[in-house]
Amino acid sequence: MWQFLSNLFKKKNHIEAQDSMKKFLIVGLGNMGEKYASTRHNIGFKVLDYFAKQEDLSFKTEKLGDVSTYKLKGRTFILLKPNTYMNLSGKAVLYWLTKEKIPLENLLVIADDLNLPFGSIRVKTKGSDGGHNGLKDIQDKLNTTKYNRYRFGISDAFGKGRQVDYVLGEWTTEELDQLKERLDKSIALIKSFGLAGINNTMNTFNAK
Repeated sequence: MWQFLSNLFKKKNHIEAQDSMKKFLIVGLGNMGEKYASTRHNIGFKVLDYFAKQEDLSFKTEKLGDVSTYKLKGRTFILLKPNTYMNLSGKAVLYWLTKEKIPLENLLVIADDLNLPFGSIRVKTKGSDGGHNGLKDIQDKLNTTKYNRYRFGISDAFGKGRQVDYVLGEWTTEELDQLKERLDKSIALIKSFGLAGINNTMNTFNAK
């Protein structure tokens, strides 16, 4: 009887471990509120909002963020827009990783990057925060720089002392014209991350 219960417990744990490997946390960084909605700094929110619109999903306000769930080929993608404001994003990321028992390697964080030309895609498995407050807090809360991130280039086309105005500024008409194609590419990237893995995704999408 004891052996039967022991085997049952092991089987249950094995199934739970398998299930957790099929769950992915996709975090789009941004600031809540209408005044930030169309800013460059909110590209993480914009990607997830576009994803939700294309797949007919809806977000629900839950603890530390707006959350939606998408299922594809046996995988579960949990889409998270932290409502902590950018510089406390790590609190939401850690909470949802823990709550959903998602392994760190199944985390993908989407953020803007001043050091890349507009629309450039850079997927990495580790690295510094690059001066990005959201990434800095995630790094601090997770106590590691080794987590997957998708950095979306917004370029550095601003004058001296104008960085904050530029980052919190809205897209130009020319940028908006090009954005839809980049957002479509972003959806394909997220799906690839869950279905094909991080290495294949980097090979397919980096510098594309």
